[in-house]
Amino acid sequence: MECGTGAGRYAPSPSGDLHLGNLRTAMVAWLLARTTGRRFLLRIEDLDAQRSDPVVAERQVADLTALGLDFDPPQWTQSARFDRYTAAIEALGPDGTYECFCTRREIAEATRAPHGRVGFYPGTCADLSEAQRARRRRDRPAALRVRAGAVVSTVRDRWQGEVREVVDDFVVRRNDGTPAYNLAVVVDDAESGVDQVVRGADLLDSAPRQAWLARTLGWPAPAYAHVPLAVNADGVRLAKRDGAVTVADLADRGVGVEQVVSRIAASLGLASEGEQVTMSELAARFDPGQLPRAPWVVTA
Repeated sequence: MECGTGAGRYAPSPSGDLHLGNLRTAMVAWLLARTTGRRFLLRIEDLDAQRSDPVVAERQVADLTALGLDFDPPQWTQSARFDRYTAAIEALGPDGTYECFCTRREIAEATRAPHGRVGFYPGTCADLSEAQRARRRRDRPAALRVRAGAVVSTVRDRWQGEVREVVDDFVVRRNDGTPAYNLAVVVDDAESGVDQVVRGADLLDSAPRQAWLARTLGWPAPAYAHVPLAVNADGVRLAKRDGAVTVADLADRGVGVEQVVSRIAASLGLASEGEQVTMSELAARFDPGQLPRAPWVVTA
């Protein structure tokens, strides 16, 4: 397929093997990119050094390739791009960010207060004086938050509809100096030409803040498409503890990658149960408007 200038992407974190839900999202991302004339990129999101494993990343790439997904260059690894994240923080300017010394417990207690919104930073450190910041630096290192000013940001998701959120002063650099997820993905998407973000619906609420940050940094926000999650029989997001849900575990039970593709394709309404299909065949059948809107219940 001839590719244009835009791109889609799949961006796993190498903290564990990909399960059926992850693989399903990757397949949808590939299908939407390829059927809209876009390049398709792979990015390894390994900012969390304690949980990231390069060996796991290799297995993830091998599993995706085995399913029939192909990728265009460049392949980026976030741990090699700290300089780009630092440049983006500097571009926000001293008035666009501020130091935050709050602990997770303090933030949780603040959001439990009357009228508090869970996960919404209440601006506790937004207006500290320089003397107050100096005193607090002696007790613990500061994270860095963007000064959003409770702006309202709206995105229209291909499958989830309009999402409108008040943007809080979210973290762009953690107190250990690591760039935060919300900053890194915005920078990476913009600088690699990604204009189509397909990912799991559990990340839907981050889209308005990321779109706002992209525009603040002078970039257009990408188009968003959040895929309904794969869940277990109890309706809880699928995880490896739910049994044989990875390519390796399924192979141990005699389920090959062709059957994995078939099973995922059937969940998307693109194949009948047990029908063996290739990604190219699925691309010919793919209609984004027909993607199932309900979560996929994965049973043994």
